[in-house]
This record gives sequence, C-alpha cells and structure tokens, in this order.
Amino acid sequence: MDGLVAYLLLGAVAGFLGGTFGIGGGTVLVPVLVFLFEAQQFPEAHVMHLALGTGMGCIVFTAIASLRKHHEHGAVNWAVVKAITPGILLGTAFGAMTALSISPKFLFGFFACFVYFAAAQMLLDMRPHALRTLPGKLGMTGMGAFTGWLSSLVSIGGGTLVVPFLLWCNIPLRHAIGTASAIGLPIAIGGSIGYILTGLSVAPALPPHTLGFIYLPALLGLALASTITAPMGAKAAHHLPLGVLRKLFAGVLILLASKMLLKALA
Repeated sequence: MDGLVAYLLLGAVAGFLGGTFGIGGGTVLVPVLVFLFEAQQFPEAHVMHLALGTGMGCIVFTAIASLRKHHEHGAVNWAVVKAITPGILLGTAFGAMTALSISPKFLFGFFACFVYFAAAQMLLDMRPHALRTLPGKLGMTGMGAFTGWLSSLVSIGGGTLVVPFLLWCNIPLRHAIGTASAIGLPIAIGGSIGYILTGLSVAPALPPHTLGFIYLPALLGLALASTITAPMGAKAAHHLPLGVLRKLFAGVLILLASKMLLKALA
C-alpha cells in the first residue's frame, strides 16, 4: 500500500510538471523510481532499466492528457508533429535497444549529467536566439531521430530538446511547449515498445508483474495520477507566469541529479 501511495504522489507531480513544461515528466520519474525499486530490492543490474522503461510507459498517459489540453488552447503545431514523428519512432527504438548494452553506472552518470543540463537551461532561462525557420523533411527527420534516441535512453518526453529547437525556429514559447507535449506521445510509444522488447530477453531475471522493463504496478499508480494532473499543468502553462515554476523545478532537478551522480560514482 505504501508503494502505491508513493507511485500516486510521484505520478501527480510528474504529470503536473510534464503538462506545464512539455517534458513528459521522466526527469522526475526516473530518479525517484530508482530509489523506490531499490527499496523493493529489485535486481541491481536492471533497476535503472526498469525505471527508464516504467517512466517511458507513464509518459504515454501524461502526453495524451497534456496534449489534449494544449490542443484546446490551439498551442499544438500538428504540422511539426507530423514532420518529426517518423524520425522520433526510429530514434526511440534504437535508444531502447542501446540502453540494454550500456552499463548501469554509465546510465546513472549519463542521466545525471543530462538532468544537470536541463536544470541549468531552466534556471538560467536559456533560450537560443530565434534565427531561422523550421528545416526541411530531412532536417526534421534527423532532429526527430536524435530526440527520440536521447529521450528513450533517459526516459523523457523530449521537451527539453524540442522546446529550445522550436524556439530557435521562431515558434512562440507556449506553442513550443504545447507541440513538445504532443511530440512526447510518439516518443513514449516507440520507447515503451523498445523497453518491452529488450526486457523480454532478460525476463527471468526481472521481478514479478513486469512487461519487459515496465513494472506494471508502478505504471498503474503513475498513470492514474498523472492523467489527472497533466491537464492541470497544461492549463497552468497558459494562465500562470512560468518564471517561478521554472526556477523551483530546476532546483528539484539539481537535487535529484546530485543523488544520481553520487550513485554513479559510488
């Protein structure tokens, strides 16, 4: 029961932040899931993989809930979503496959460094100068493949990469966030499939109630809560100033990343 409560609370926080910033919530989900799974004495060699896979599965539900709210506000550029999705699906599948071949310590360290970057980006309000328009089909596919690969590898919705990219291409901030929320759906679907398939190859070593690298009891609690709070976060993105929320979120990310980095160095 305590585990279910923890998953519900975690899902609520991740859903709200995912809806607000278009990031999918994986930057919050994965570090906390690692600690929860370790407390349940899951196999050490696959704790990170289970956290990544379960986090990616949750992003499916968070993305659906948040993109609907952003769409109601007319903040989703569906032409961008359509153009980038083929590359996204290719990249996410490759990312999930490469995650299994990478050592858990490297994944801990890589994820921590990535979260530090995301925190600095938010804390310093780093926005690239808008210098150009969207690239052509080849450029969008390439950007999608890279975004999908990295998003799948660290279990994020892609907003940390997509939002700055869209800002650079002269897309307004709120539309960039809304579009990133929609792009999070194909990222999550492709990544979830990849983590299911790669996890099946080591199924005997995994705890009960798993589907590949997705731990279903955790996914249930996370999905229930995040689908409620993600639309709230999306609404907040359109009605509240983001400056304070961005700085608070950056502080949380720095704390989580520091714990992950200490684990990688241990």
